Amino acid sequence: MARRAAMRKRHWGLALGFFLIVVLPLALVGYYLAERATDQYASVAGFSVRQEDTPSTTDMLGGLSQFMGGSSSGESDMLYEYIRSQDLVAAIDARLDLRTHYTAPHQADPIFALKPDSTIEDLVEYWQRMVVIAYDQNTGLINLTVLAFTPEMAQNLAHEILAESQLLVNQLNAVARADSLKYAQEDLEDALARLKAAREALVHFRTRTQIVDPASDLQGRMGVLNSLQQQLAQAMIDYDLVAQDSGPDDPRVGQALRRIEVIRDRIAAERRTFSEEENAGSTETYPALMAEYEGLVVDREFAEETYRIALATLDIARSNAARQSRYLSTYVQPTLPQTAEFPRRVVIFALAGLFFGLLWAILALMFYAVRDRK
Repeated sequence: MARRAAMRKRHWGLALGFFLIVVLPLALVGYYLAERATDQYASVAGFSVRQEDTPSTTDMLGGLSQFMGGSSSGESDMLYEYIRSQDLVAAIDARLDLRTHYTAPHQADPIFALKPDSTIEDLVEYWQRMVVIAYDQNTGLINLTVLAFTPEMAQNLAHEILAESQLLVNQLNAVARADSLKYAQEDLEDALARLKAAREALVHFRTRTQIVDPASDLQGRMGVLNSLQQQLAQAMIDYDLVAQDSGPDDPRVGQALRRIEVIRDRIAAERRTFSEEENAGSTETYPALMAEYEGLVVDREFAEETYRIALATLDIARSNAARQSRYLSTYVQPTLPQTAEFPRRVVIFALAGLFFGLLWAILALMFYAVRDRK
């Protein structure tokens, strides 16, 4: 027969451990949350960085807007980090005296309040606990929850964060506009210099060769050659007619032969000009002149097109500089809380109970594991 169960030393030890590890600390946590923890009020705000949707001349120039501005996701990322930064904390502390407000309840609530002798690094770390930021990278929406010990202070902090965020967006706009104008002006100057060089090269070619347009010059010489060939044909016909009616000693026959020889010499000379062009003591082939001229014309046309694009880009940059392309859009204005929602006493108490209970259970299992190995 099994003996009747009774409490042993290990059972009393487990009960004492449960009291010391779970009940007593949980009672202290509950007392602190109920009696010492200071109420915290939460002001909620929502905003995002938006880009102007009005169609501009950039959209009419075949996609130049890709180079004049992108999406606002980068600005939202920077704004998220800026709200958590030391620069913002220092700026708001200078206006609203964050240290005085957050250290006021420290004597009664040393856990949830800021210690009086805190440094700027301590203040930034505490700020990141009191300002909760929820940022959705897909939509670019930023939800802000600001905690303070009074409703008015929470709302004022939220307003200050929005004001500083707007200043940051304005600064980013100013820098972007200045850079856009600077780069557009530099591109325009480069394009203008390139256009001048292309036109000067074409003028130098025409001065050196005494040819305005090799294509037109070639057509003119082809016309001269065709005319000479027609004259040669007519001279040969005239010679045949004279030779049929006169003898070899007839001076008209000799004159007709000389005319034919002169025209043939002229035709041969004209044909040689298609392979050689003598200018200023140098010999250049006509095909080489044609290729050089066509290359110069292509360079000039490309330089003119580049100049037109650079000029349009500068006009676009000036137009964008005259308006605010990115702005802070607030879709939830900072609220004035009426109920202290923080600290979450029930949640903290439940989590503390779960933690202490698990700690006691783990220690108890370790005790029995060591006992069974002996």
